Amino acid sequence: MAVTPRVLHVTQPVDGGVGAYVATAVADQARRGWPVAVACPRTGPLARELDALGVPHLDWTARRAPGIGDAAQAARLWQIVRLFRPDVVHLHSSKAGLTGRLAVRGRVPTLFQPHGWSWLAVRGAAARAALGWERLAARWTDKIVCVGADEAALARRHGLRGDLVVVRNGVDLRRFRPAGERERAAARARHGIAGETPLAVCVGRVTRQKGQDLLLSAWERVAARNGLARLAVVGDGPLLGALRSRAVPRVHFAGPSSDVASWYAAADVVVLPSRWEGLPLTALEALASGRSLVASAVPGLAELVTSGVGAAVSPGDGAALAEALLMRLEQPALAAAEGVAAASLASGFDVSEALDSLSGHTLGVATGSGSGAGAAVCSGDGSTHSRRRNSSAERGFDGHCQTPWGQ
Repeated sequence: MAVTPRVLHVTQPVDGGVGAYVATAVADQARRGWPVAVACPRTGPLARELDALGVPHLDWTARRAPGIGDAAQAARLWQIVRLFRPDVVHLHSSKAGLTGRLAVRGRVPTLFQPHGWSWLAVRGAAARAALGWERLAARWTDKIVCVGADEAALARRHGLRGDLVVVRNGVDLRRFRPAGERERAAARARHGIAGETPLAVCVGRVTRQKGQDLLLSAWERVAARNGLARLAVVGDGPLLGALRSRAVPRVHFAGPSSDVASWYAAADVVVLPSRWEGLPLTALEALASGRSLVASAVPGLAELVTSGVGAAVSPGDGAALAEALLMRLEQPALAAAEGVAAASLASGFDVSEALDSLSGHTLGVATGSGSGAGAAVCSGDGSTHSRRRNSSAERGFDGHCQTPWGQ
């Protein structure tokens, strides 16, 4: 008998990597015939994605930071749960994890997916409080879904107990693939980049987490030593205005883009100077696009940037970041060789397998039968699906696997 669980996804971020992830997971589960809905704020790109998919969007107005309004947000969320009557509530990111578990308190099977642990974003007493909450809330969580091995290891190291499972983020290998010279030239022409200009690209929301402020400090060193190199910062966010005002030489702020694949194609090297991460989709997209990757050696990036695909530098070390970028911008053969290795590494992160694993764990929670991750997945028509599907269009989310706003 086919199992078609009702799944309510809850998220406060409606852009960046979390918004893109939710859209992708929801599209996949809807294609399987599962009744799904999303509780999230009404503004932002995710609501538009849901409208295009025909997936119910239940208005849940919530602010990103915790505050005095959390009790009211939890009460509203419990109303939504009672209205939709899900078999599983799937909470994405820290705000939904906080208010969702306060609202549900184990009365409905619950998945929590942090997409980067909350205590990493704050310091001092706030960090201790966030960690204490995560330890407490684990009792109301049937499964904690970690997007990478480093995220799970961090949880165990900090004393989180519960059913921790790893469902690594994936990338659509048909959409993000190595660009040949013709594609590279076309992408550069589209973005106004001269053919031989050394180009570094940073894709992501412009926030403290993503570290573009650190990158600009490092880029001042790069610009002082290489008079041709350019940096493109692709994405939007709260720090964009302040970073523009710094007027660092040869930095182009491209803003949000619905075609980040062309920026990867145009790049010689992709740079992600994040302060903390889960397992960023932008990193997987860059690797799948066959681009050398220079990144901070923080959990989540350190497990991706292995020897031969780029460089992992100490977080906040502007001198090391500048040196790693200069080496690849001035040695195209090195960057190209690392790009080949990057594409090979990315082949192990096919989004189809990630979605099958996620659906298996969701079924297991819904039925109380364990992870379910190794079982065939049933759709509403009673058919089963193999662990690989042939195309993103066949999976029903062709437009939803990129990160138009950066993660």
